[in-house]
Amino acid sequence: MIDLYYWTTPNGHKITIFLEEAGLPYKLHPVNIMKNEQFNPEFLKIAPNNRIPAIVDNSPEDGKGPMSLFESGAILWYLAEKIKKFVPHDNRAKAEVSEWLFWQMAGLGPMAGQNHHFNMYAPEKIPYAMERYTKETARLYGVLNKNLEGKDWVAAGQYTIADMAIYPWIVPHENQKQNLNDFPHLKKWFEKMKDREAVKKAYEIAKGIK
Repeated sequence: MIDLYYWTTPNGHKITIFLEEAGLPYKLHPVNIMKNEQFNPEFLKIAPNNRIPAIVDNSPEDGKGPMSLFESGAILWYLAEKIKKFVPHDNRAKAEVSEWLFWQMAGLGPMAGQNHHFNMYAPEKIPYAMERYTKETARLYGVLNKNLEGKDWVAAGQYTIADMAIYPWIVPHENQKQNLNDFPHLKKWFEKMKDREAVKKAYEIAKGIK
């Protein structure tokens, strides 16, 4: 059983998508970041950076008792290795998946997150910041669009945790001031992702979290 500490953000959606794809049993523990529940001492024991998501694996392979993990990319990699799915076995293909997973973690996520903040939530509108992060988000969309030309999936010729990590950050593209029609290869992949049953289930779960 996996205990998932979660809120309805792109990083949270990554893990529910994976768990639904994998069919792993899990229990959802909402951490309402709007109420600052991420600072609760019990949560900080498993997520010292006070960010969701985090997990506790109650049956790790080493049999040494429950194992906690934070950081969404690390969680995806750990779970994929645990069930031997969604990460290739071939080292070259595995390296390609890691490239795009880290690209999302270090590039798309932070830049799109700043885009959301300055365009939607900042108490003061700062044109320089809004333009900067909108343009950088567009640049990153362009990188992904070029990579997806002639491909069904982001990396290694198969559906992997790279796809699961990236998709939730594309879902709010309108809030990021991006038009998917400008990125046709990305748009084709996005529609394919949206139609997956596990992805639909993950977003349905999110609707019930309050």
